[in-house]
Amino acid sequence: MVIAIREGSDIPIYQQIRDQIVQGISDGRLQQGEQLPTVRGLAEEIGINSMTVNKAYQLLKQQGYIIADRRNGARVCKHFAKAPKLSLENRELLCRLAAEAKVGGMTREEFLNECMLCYEGGREREDKNLAEPAGQEDKGTGKGDDFSGREAYAT
Repeated sequence: MVIAIREGSDIPIYQQIRDQIVQGISDGRLQQGEQLPTVRGLAEEIGINSMTVNKAYQLLKQQGYIIADRRNGARVCKHFAKAPKLSLENRELLCRLAAEAKVGGMTREEFLNECMLCYEGGREREDKNLAEPAGQEDKGTGKGDDFSGREAYAT
């Protein structure tokens, strides 16, 4: 699995790492029980502070995606708790995304199709192929066609 950090993004680096590991678990690139790189190893590979990776791993541990201890390192959990509903935070995020899509002129069917693509296959398309919302050019936030960041092989 490759961890790609977008340095100019508004999303903190620890959150980007966390999100990409969850995505990797979701789409099968990371298997249940699989060993993750050490905090120090991943930090060196990406070229960031080890405390940033540690923060991402602590968040993943709190949320039940990984287990970690000093003896065995970090591993993807073998079993995940079933969640019949989205968390309040994720529901608010989904509502915000739906509102932005609606304001941007996306139909209900188009939005649901995008949701299905994400649910079924994770990232069906590379970020660089996604269009910016109307009237929002890339202002160095790492959201446009040019990838300005670092990549590391996490596993």
